[in-house]
Amino acid sequence: MPFVCSICGEESTRICVRCTKDACENHLCEKCLRCSDCCECEVVINEPLRESARSALNANAEREAERAAAADAENTEPPEASEDEPEPLIP
Repeated sequence: MPFVCSICGEESTRICVRCTKDACENHLCEKCLRCSDCCECEVVINEPLRESARSALNANAEREAERAAAADAENTEPPEASEDEPEPLIP
């Protein structure tokens, strides 16, 4: 049965010695073996920085807008005249 960290929801295999909640390696102090909620050490517990959903969506929207602008630029160029086709006569 897999356990999940009570702080971030990632897989955990250990518990806090104070509150006995499940905690992953990112949220368990190596010095006192307490979770980041209970730890009173002066040691900073580093949590990996995760990109928020909103910034990921904004970045994706910007990339799509750039691609659409590039596609429009390619489609708006006038077609080159072919040597085999005669120019149309306008009366």
